[in-house]
Amino acid sequence: MARVRLRLIDRLRRFARAQRGATAIEFAIIATPFLMLMFGIIELGLVFMVSITLQNATDAAARKIRTGEFQTSAANTKNDFRTLVCGNMSWLSSGCSSALTVDVQTLASFTTLSTTGQTDPTTFNANNTCWSSGQPGDIVLVRTYYQWNIFTPLLNAALVNMGSGTGKRLISAAASFRNEPWSTTAPTGAKCT
Repeated sequence: MARVRLRLIDRLRRFARAQRGATAIEFAIIATPFLMLMFGIIELGLVFMVSITLQNATDAAARKIRTGEFQTSAANTKNDFRTLVCGNMSWLSSGCSSALTVDVQTLASFTTLSTTGQTDPTTFNANNTCWSSGQPGDIVLVRTYYQWNIFTPLLNAALVNMGSGTGKRLISAAASFRNEPWSTTAPTGAKCT
């Protein structure tokens, strides 16, 4: 009995002194937090990149409304404007038209911009958007919304803003301006209030 106990103690001592496999065990301990950090950095970087891309695309497309180029062209509908914004988002063009919502409305004055308010991502409804690109001299507010899918499951609590079960983040961009004067009268769509 004592001999068995001595063998067991000897094996435990050898196991405790063993150095083989220590690196693999240390990596296994460190790998999970390291990979979570790496995926988090990539995910957050992508969200910022989508936000910047959307703002630049919105500004470029809104410029065409401001100058009247969009209203006086043959393609001047809400879907045409969405296509124009998506065309400026080249790296996101494959799923852009299904994920992008545009809201363009004319306002009575610049002071009414403060009453339009921000959109709550948890209650966002793409069907409640307007389309009115305006006439020369009209004040126009252009807002675009892009629904970005969060692919890192553990970051849902931090990055998802459209509701806990959606796995999406609503990214928005806006531009407001007074339309420049142009000579041709063009269709503007329905007025939104």
